[in-house]
Amino acid sequence: MKTVAADPEDSFAGRAREGVTGWWGRSRRFLSEVRNEMGRVTWPSQKEVYATTLVVILFSIAMGLFLWIIDMILTKALGSVYGFFGAS
Repeated sequence: MKTVAADPEDSFAGRAREGVTGWWGRSRRFLSEVRNEMGRVTWPSQKEVYATTLVVILFSIAMGLFLWIIDMILTKALGSVYGFFGAS
């Protein structure tokens, strides 16, 4: 039969002690990893940001106009249906 030696880090007390005293090391490691990942990011140029912002604004205006036209058509259609059945 195989026996496993008790690992102090695996015990509840070991994990609790690590949780209280190890947060500083985990925080430093996390911030170090964040710095490394931010260095790998490919940032867009100012021209790319301008172009995509313009596309978003124009698309938003177009969708707003489209939904306004659809709303007007449905309002007229429902108004004529209500008028046909005599409920104005």
